[in-house]
Amino acid sequence: MEADLPLEKLLSAIRRNKGVDYTGVAPLSGARGFIRDQGGDYLAELPTGISIGIALPNAVVDLLPRREERAVQVGYRLQAYEVINQRLDLATSEIASLLQRDGFRAFPVPAAERVDDGRLCASFSHKLAANLSGLGWIGKSCLLVTPGHGPRVRWSTVLTDAPAPAEVRQLPDRCGKCTRCVDICPVQAFTGRPFRPEEPREARYAADKCDRYFQDMASRGDLKVCGMCLYACPFGRQAGGAMPID
Repeated sequence: MEADLPLEKLLSAIRRNKGVDYTGVAPLSGARGFIRDQGGDYLAELPTGISIGIALPNAVVDLLPRREERAVQVGYRLQAYEVINQRLDLATSEIASLLQRDGFRAFPVPAAERVDDGRLCASFSHKLAANLSGLGWIGKSCLLVTPGHGPRVRWSTVLTDAPAPAEVRQLPDRCGKCTRCVDICPVQAFTGRPFRPEEPREARYAADKCDRYFQDMASRGDLKVCGMCLYACPFGRQAGGAMPID
């Protein structure tokens, strides 16, 4: 592979052949300390993040207000979570294999695997890489919000030492005064503060409230399904053709 062009060619092929809606590349050196704290030295040593995203099926997401119904739980858990995570993992595995064949190190980060039960986090923040790749901004729900699909996208990442562009134009926060994701949360997990990279996640989001909510669902025999923050976002609802929330 030559510098500059190879990743763009690779991502173009992935978009065509794998049903991926979003791809992006970003230098991660400015976030190395955060990456090391969350995932360890090996992940922090890889200077480039390749982000891929797949949009969720709007017809499934728009049923989330009826998530107490078993059929809605099963449909969302399968079609908007498990299947898309599998598609993301297959795509990142292929990307990593192609990079490795060209002599680069490449680590495909699982789409959805918690590794720290204390901090309730994965080994790497996919939304961090997608944000730095210019694919969206971090909303008040702590989800990545895209102009085209709002937060109705699942993400995965390949970390590599393949060269990244020196600079990537990041999207500005377009949430403005909107607080629909904050207001609709059934456990009031969000403070409504806009994202600031220097602040800890806890300034905006109490992850333990969501976790307890999901555990309560499981104790009742329900599947762990909520997603009301991504359902409510106006950007995602416009993409789905849904009526505005009253």
